[in-house]
Amino acid sequence: MEYIVIDPVLADLGFIKVYWYGVMYLLAFLSAYFLAKYRAKSNDLWNIKHIDDLIFYGALGAVLGGRLGYLFFYNFSIFISNPLTFFNFQNGGMSFHGGFIGVLIAMLVFNKKYKFSFFQTTDFIAPLVPLGLGFGRIGNYINGELWGRVTDSSWGCLHQTRADSGSKGSQLSFMKHF
Repeated sequence: MEYIVIDPVLADLGFIKVYWYGVMYLLAFLSAYFLAKYRAKSNDLWNIKHIDDLIFYGALGAVLGGRLGYLFFYNFSIFISNPLTFFNFQNGGMSFHGGFIGVLIAMLVFNKKYKFSFFQTTDFIAPLVPLGLGFGRIGNYINGELWGRVTDSSWGCLHQTRADSGSKGSQLSFMKHF
C-alpha cells in the first residue's frame, strides 16, 4: 500500500491560503443552490427568492453553528477565555452536530419569515442535504480526518497521519460500489 498524500491547501496566494475543505463547502452550497433552483421550477410553493434565502440561511447556520458547536463541545474553556477564537477559522474547527443545530435554527427563522411549515421545508431540502454531506466527507478525507477502521482489504489506503496500517477511509467507502 502507498500513502495517499493530498495537500489540504489547494493554493497559497501569499496573503491567503485556499483550503480544499473551504472549496468543498463552496461546492456543497453551490450544488445545493442549483439543485434547489431546478426543483423550484416544478414546485408552485417555491420561487427564486425562497431559494436564495434558503441557501443563505442554511449556509449561515451550517458555518456559524458548526464553528460554535466545535468551540462549545470540544474547546469550551478556550472559547470562554477568549471568545475571539470564534474567528480563528484558519486553524480548523467545525462540528457536524453544531452545524446541524445551526441549520435547524436557520430553517426555523426561514420558515417563520415565509410562513412555511417544518415539513414543507424539510421535504424540499431533503435531496439537497446529501450533496453537502458528500462534499464534506471529501473535505474530511483530504484533511486526513475520519480515517475509518483498520483494514487489510484491497481498497484500504494509508494516511500520513495514521501509519499503523491501512484504513478504509470510511467517509469514502460508498465509492467502492462505483
